[in-house]
Amino acid sequence: MWRWVSALFVGCTLSLTGASTALAVTCTAQAHDGNGYTVCAVDMTEDDLRLFLRDSADIPFGQFRQVDAMLRARGEKLAFAMNAGMYHDDRAPVGHYVENGTEQMRVITNPGPGNFGLLPNGVLCIRPERTDVIETLRYVEQKPDCTYATQSGPMLVIDGALHPRFLVDSTSRYIRNGVGTSDDGKTAYFVISENGVTFHQFGRFFRDVLKVPQALFLDGNISRLYAPQLGRSDIGRWMGPIVGVVESGE
Repeated sequence: MWRWVSALFVGCTLSLTGASTALAVTCTAQAHDGNGYTVCAVDMTEDDLRLFLRDSADIPFGQFRQVDAMLRARGEKLAFAMNAGMYHDDRAPVGHYVENGTEQMRVITNPGPGNFGLLPNGVLCIRPERTDVIETLRYVEQKPDCTYATQSGPMLVIDGALHPRFLVDSTSRYIRNGVGTSDDGKTAYFVISENGVTFHQFGRFFRDVLKVPQALFLDGNISRLYAPQLGRSDIGRWMGPIVGVVESGE
């Protein structure tokens, strides 16, 4: 609760300072139905959104600090980051993964165990000045030219509707994170809950509060956020794919 209240204070301070505060991505605290969320809004016309998995020695980064250290050696730094999809024990992506235009894992279209296989699932597709959450079968049909892509599941919101398998009375509550995109692809909303929420509650936050037509679950329980403007750099279990906004290190 304290972390959420602190984030709310910082978010309000940023809003009041306005143009005097230059940030690549804006993170604020919001609430819905008694649950707290941190929302980081990425402006694809201004921000440099990328995916990260392995370093130059082919070793998975695993933590935000490793990604930031790599970027700082290049004169850049992380402005925001979040875990970006499910992964195996060796931290290889469970589903489709593209980095710098190179496919590292194919698209998985069949149902399976766990949240990833709870179809429909989807793909986060990052292109120049645009980012879209696309349902997997639609993604296969459209064949978008993604500079970066990560597949996860289940979808939270599909064409403005909640995933059909979500239960209002579910008792499964976890810290969860996900991403939703605006219809024009210009804004991506990365969200992490500040307390345990059900899939139904999480999906409704994207649909009813952020009002995005498409949203994708990224993971639960191990969810992590890196938001320096909030004084936040979550640590914990080693991660697989990481999504982040990069800015100049000056």
